[in-house]
Amino acid sequence: MTAAEEWLSFSDAPRILHPPPGPRSAALLAEQGRLETDAVGYPHYFPIAPKVAQGSTIEDLDGNRFIDWVSGISVLNLGHRHPRLVAAMEAQAKQIWHALELPTETRLRFLRALEDALPGNLRGHARIFLTVTGGDAVETAVALADHAQGRQGTIAFSGAYHGVHGGVVNLTAGARYRATSSFRGGNVVRVPYPDPYRPVLGADEGAAGTIRYLEHLVGDPHSGVDRISSVLVEPILGEGGYVVPPEDFLPSLREFCDRHGLLLIADEVQTGLGRTGEMWAVEHSRTTPDILCIAKTIGGGLPLSVVAYRDDLVKELPRGFHLGTYRGNPLALAVGAETLKILKEGDLLERTRRRGGNLIERFRTMADGHPSIGSVRGKGFMIGVEFVHDRVGRKAWGDRAKAMRSALLARGVLMHTCGSWEQVLRFMSPLVIEDELLERGLQAFDEALDSLEIAPESPRPKGPLHPPPAPGELRRLPEHAVPVPGVPPVPGPTLERRKAD
Repeated sequence: MTAAEEWLSFSDAPRILHPPPGPRSAALLAEQGRLETDAVGYPHYFPIAPKVAQGSTIEDLDGNRFIDWVSGISVLNLGHRHPRLVAAMEAQAKQIWHALELPTETRLRFLRALEDALPGNLRGHARIFLTVTGGDAVETAVALADHAQGRQGTIAFSGAYHGVHGGVVNLTAGARYRATSSFRGGNVVRVPYPDPYRPVLGADEGAAGTIRYLEHLVGDPHSGVDRISSVLVEPILGEGGYVVPPEDFLPSLREFCDRHGLLLIADEVQTGLGRTGEMWAVEHSRTTPDILCIAKTIGGGLPLSVVAYRDDLVKELPRGFHLGTYRGNPLALAVGAETLKILKEGDLLERTRRRGGNLIERFRTMADGHPSIGSVRGKGFMIGVEFVHDRVGRKAWGDRAKAMRSALLARGVLMHTCGSWEQVLRFMSPLVIEDELLERGLQAFDEALDSLEIAPESPRPKGPLHPPPAPGELRRLPEHAVPVPGVPPVPGPTLERRKAD
């Protein structure tokens, strides 16, 4: 049980006083709709007007308090307004806010801390670009690879999301993102990501099929592919569905790149900085990329991204190779340095691995009673729950995942979708969330599942989604009193009725 002095979040969440959107939130949403572009998306998914956020919780203008399992899309690995990050930003704010590329003590403190936290052989042997957004970092990384290799061409994967602004949109797989962009260019070769649940190239049997196809692309003079400079990969697919590839994928990809003189670029914008239970997701397989892209949590909510690359990659880059007025903002660098310090000390990463493993088993246990869940997978606090019409055909059920998002919102839990058909609910809570809030969120998830059943006699699967854990293997999170939020009536049996049955 979390001691009172250890709580970072509102301890009474979830608390629903007015079914969202409450009257004050609705008024602000309407005003936003009048003044702001129609292109804004998140108010349609989460129709609330936040007032204050604390730890792993958000309070809206109507007094509702929500458990945050979105974390600003993995931006807030250390939660909202972590006291040490607030202190770091406030101290920096008293010194300097904007310094171009001039060397401040804060800038050098950040650079030293980052270099010491990099994976494998990059640690102590890297040069660093400071950029602003995740997409900015990826675009810079690909431009760097092309410059270093003296040729243009990038292998990217289906389901990939690497940003949507400027030229980087060409590296993102979703057609809907590219449809609104006027920036075309770049030589991108798209390859199926090895998805064990939806295998295209035999990913259910490891990475061999993917590597054979890559060998064909670069080795066969009639493959139709020109000379390639790099391979760009997410260690775990993010927006594409929280897909965990076979364990041999990244090591095999590293070997493939070495055989053909290609540079391996790892996009750790969403997977990095503790999200998967390691500082970097590539560390699960002991794979070191040539170039590493970092963003989101590194700024704790302030715009900051980074490209770290092997110091022997290029002899010298031309001055102004990559420009941007706001690169390396001192406020963000101060927060970034403290973020790295927090992640490297204590047992937060080990706790994330352990608690994440328990959470996967809890989600799988719930899935065994609900045939609409086809797959539960993940590492650490990066967990995907995929909804399907049936487990045999595995037809994606995006409407069910979106209905779950709404049912969870009504119960005071924020959880978002991803995947090609928005069929995956993704768990990406702050790593510092209290056990009590995890347990309450899981109860809300179970109730939301029951509320969406068509009828009490809905067919159940003939067998479990996954084999049950061995006795003593699964440690349930501790039981705690749960505030009962006022939620609108929903069809279907309640949790109490199902348990009684």
